[in-house]
Amino acid sequence: MTASGQASWDAAANLLCVRLDALGDVLMTTPAIRALKEGRAGRRVTLLTSPAGAAIARLVPEIDEVWVYEAPWVKATPPLQGPDGDAAMIERLRAGQFDGAVIFTVYSQNPLPAAVACYLAGIPRRLAHCRENPYQLLTDWVPEPEPDRIVRHEARRQLDLVAAIGAATRDERMSLAIPPGIEGVVRRRLVALGVDESAPFVVIHPGATASSRRYPAEGFVEAANALVTRHGCQVVFTGGREELDLVRGIQRAMAARAHSLAGELTLVELAALLGLAPVLVSNNSGPVHMAAALGTPVVDIYALTNPQHTPWMTPSRVLFHDVPCRYCYKSACPQGHHDCLRRIPSSAIVEAAVGLLEGRVGGLETRLPLPDAGARAVDRLREPVAGPETRA
Repeated sequence: MTASGQASWDAAANLLCVRLDALGDVLMTTPAIRALKEGRAGRRVTLLTSPAGAAIARLVPEIDEVWVYEAPWVKATPPLQGPDGDAAMIERLRAGQFDGAVIFTVYSQNPLPAAVACYLAGIPRRLAHCRENPYQLLTDWVPEPEPDRIVRHEARRQLDLVAAIGAATRDERMSLAIPPGIEGVVRRRLVALGVDESAPFVVIHPGATASSRRYPAEGFVEAANALVTRHGCQVVFTGGREELDLVRGIQRAMAARAHSLAGELTLVELAALLGLAPVLVSNNSGPVHMAAALGTPVVDIYALTNPQHTPWMTPSRVLFHDVPCRYCYKSACPQGHHDCLRRIPSSAIVEAAVGLLEGRVGGLETRLPLPDAGARAVDRLREPVAGPETRA
């Protein structure tokens, strides 16, 4: 990009950010959004995102406005009834009079449908990673290097994208803010459950949207039992309403007492609970990224479906069992054995949680196995381990 091109972006006061994925993807984009926000005094940032992304985006202080769009080219979008809604969104984008659009994608996504929408809406500057030459659809094209030449953490990928137009921030942590009063509500919920905040407690989130990322329920039973009976911890389970049966089944199978707020918390209340928690134990799902954004230590039971989504800049232990079929990018285990999770012993979860509770953060660098083919440069997956001083 030319110096004049960067100056053009520097002058952009009204920016559109496009991130049409899920909750965790939006959070992992927030360091890049902060870099854009800090790039010009008074800059306004609007995020165009999915319904799930919008729910968390409203808790991100760098985002001024959130627009919801169920794009037909995104995997999780329900069946649509025709193009009228897409045409209406293009007109809304036009009316927004944006000075530029930054299109954030994972490397398997094609940014060009979003680029076409922004082009037709008359947005004069358009930035994205793209595998093929976009010609005039992007004014600022960053050729797609993944996965052939490098695999980066999702947060680093988006920071590198905005760096192409000169945007950077000294604070590369994810962003999430709890509204006033919510923490007090959650503290009262804990007291009502009988949880003593002055004693160690562990939040366990045993669910995940994708079956390929769910650790076996019996493993959670064993880990929760050991945390309570051997280490004197209190355990609080969380989950959505769709995970109530899972949590209740785990509780029934336990020999020890555990508490549950599954199905009882709003998203903002869950965020507040994760901010209060000394440690979160979870499958690799949205709550991991919420906790990381709040500086909460995380035990991430990590299915090797994707190497890019480990906890970002928070004390963490990432647990997995290496398998030849690693990095399948599948929502259901294509082999049917779930070995990357099933072979993780529950004792490893307990050891990791207790270590984080005791503040043992040294030597926690995540070293995921290399992909079998293609990418070999995975160093940018490995971030410095953040110490306890990063807690919000």
